[in-house]
Amino acid sequence: MSTPSTSTDTGAAPTRGRHAAEGPSWVTMLLRRFFNPSTSTIAGAILVALVIGALVVAFFDPRVQETAGYFFARPSDFLAAFWNSFSGFFISLVRGALYDWTQPDFMTAIRPLTDTMTRSVPLIIAGLAIAVSFTAGMFNIGVQGQLMMGAALGGFIGFHYHLPPVAHMILAILGALIGGALWGFIPGILRAKLQANEVIVTIMLNSVASLFLGWLLNLQLFYGEGGYPSKSQRTLATAQYPQILGPNFRLHLGFIIALLAAVFVWWLLKRSTLGFELRAAGANPQAARTAGINVPRTLMMTLVISGALAGLAATAPVLGTEKVVTNSVAGSYGFDAITVALLGKSTPFGVVLAGLLFGGLAAAGSVMQASKAQIPVDIVQITQAVIVLLIAASEAIRMRREKLAADAASNARTAKAAASKEGEQA
Repeated sequence: MSTPSTSTDTGAAPTRGRHAAEGPSWVTMLLRRFFNPSTSTIAGAILVALVIGALVVAFFDPRVQETAGYFFARPSDFLAAFWNSFSGFFISLVRGALYDWTQPDFMTAIRPLTDTMTRSVPLIIAGLAIAVSFTAGMFNIGVQGQLMMGAALGGFIGFHYHLPPVAHMILAILGALIGGALWGFIPGILRAKLQANEVIVTIMLNSVASLFLGWLLNLQLFYGEGGYPSKSQRTLATAQYPQILGPNFRLHLGFIIALLAAVFVWWLLKRSTLGFELRAAGANPQAARTAGINVPRTLMMTLVISGALAGLAATAPVLGTEKVVTNSVAGSYGFDAITVALLGKSTPFGVVLAGLLFGGLAAAGSVMQASKAQIPVDIVQITQAVIVLLIAASEAIRMRREKLAADAASNARTAKAAASKEGEQA
């Protein structure tokens, strides 16, 4: 008895015909809906999430809880404490992310803004990686692992080789790009040749990358003399990103590279032939095949490009801020990038704005914790999660309403047709 895995021409033809008849999967259609919310939905979700965050801070403030105990005796104490805590959340947010007016001079006062820009670098580039893959109708969950591989190769070049300054930095960046691209090629070739689900493959590769990086960091080749396992040697100064505003600020060249990456992604998606093929394959694979586009090759190249961008995101900590490779070098950038791409509607400009927003929230966390209210830094993660939940809930409700409206219209047409038929019979 023959099996579906036969490699003969007669067995392959039905497979190609079956795939050619397929349109976007329901998962792709659902994700496309969630990753393209309206601008008003995004703005409303951010505003409501910030208000909810401020309310959480206020309700768990010890002073607010204390005054609530004698609310009916002296309500003014409770209202004053509640307002101080509620407004303190927004004051700390502005002071930590944009401008700290308590500082003695202007350059020190704008340090929070530069920290926001610095923290946004890996989020912007990793968000672009998600946006590129999603435009082609794929969901690259493997940005975390691709970022680790980019950090491993780029960091190794950064601390192991001795080269002139500019050449060394460029070579380290290329190494990070190649490391991420190679890790993106694995799910890409599996998707192109075997129709493997990229979500499952990339999730599995995240774990493989984490274990592989841990093994590398325990080699003396990585931690070197005088070092210790689980932490690489320090990136040489010739490979590090130069600081744009001088040694007193953390803002480095990586921010400019992130903006250039956004411009490149815009050109790729909107102006290049590959970008057209990528968008066509994501919108309707059947029509793309009919137009002569090699869909498997396009999908493979998409994951390679997405992986390369993820590897580029690794240069922010390895060459810019931390300057070492550790087990936690990827942090949560790979997963936060999904939210950044969601808020940015998978567009380069939107991803830049969303990355700056999340960078500002991260930068404000330390100021919140150090404020008089001692706001827990976890409130940043809570706010981010609420934003995602609100957008998802809004889109789910909208989809439900559209389905009910479509069902009602279909029922009305059916009833009208039945009534017309009964009239003709009468």
